[in-house]
Amino acid sequence: MAGTNEPNNKGKKWIQIIKNGPYVVHGDMPLVRKTQVVSEFGEPLTWSTGERIETGEAYDLCRCGGSKNKPFCDNSHRSNDFDGTESADSGMFSERHEIFEGGTKIVVKRDYSLCMDAGYCANRLTSVKKMVADTDDTQVRAQVMAMIERCPSGSYSYAIEPEGGDIEPDLPQQIAEVTEITSQGPINGPLWVTGNIPIQRADGRPFEIRNRVTLCGCGLSKNMPLCDGSHRPED
Repeated sequence: MAGTNEPNNKGKKWIQIIKNGPYVVHGDMPLVRKTQVVSEFGEPLTWSTGERIETGEAYDLCRCGGSKNKPFCDNSHRSNDFDGTESADSGMFSERHEIFEGGTKIVVKRDYSLCMDAGYCANRLTSVKKMVADTDDTQVRAQVMAMIERCPSGSYSYAIEPEGGDIEPDLPQQIAEVTEITSQGPINGPLWVTGNIPIQRADGRPFEIRNRVTLCGCGLSKNMPLCDGSHRPED
């Protein structure tokens, strides 16, 4: 699915980033809770969707990490010296991605700048990168596709033909407050935006419209406004 840098937000769902402030969500966007499902070894396997959170037509989501009413903003950013300066590349996936060489029946791509280390691309035995060379095998190829489609940030993508469009999972237009399961217990993860929602930076520039985006909700990312995994405690 090709991206674009030209959102038309009138009358549609979209997200506006406020300078050193919250994410302002427009268009009666559904807000839900999602939790990681992990194996007995702690490996992320899939996602469990919980209840929908009640919202209005427009609402503000915390970006600084300090709100006492998460995922909603409570204006804590005004008193905690939050610096939300955006440093993430606002260019296109097609300009940044790397192609992993391997099988002839699938083209695996990765944009490292989007990665938040969610862990769906690997397990204790193997990884997408290691399996690419064996993707002419149908079972291996199916596993690679499944792992890529569960990647929340869209750092990984794939196509069937070298010049073909990327194949994306069919995801709803919504925002999810994510809970991750770690060795130290459940923790708050990013805000997971799905369904090709336009996002406008605080400086007015649009991000590429993508099917999967993970936005920082802890205020610690070095790749604002995108999540880079900084919310996770060190082992």
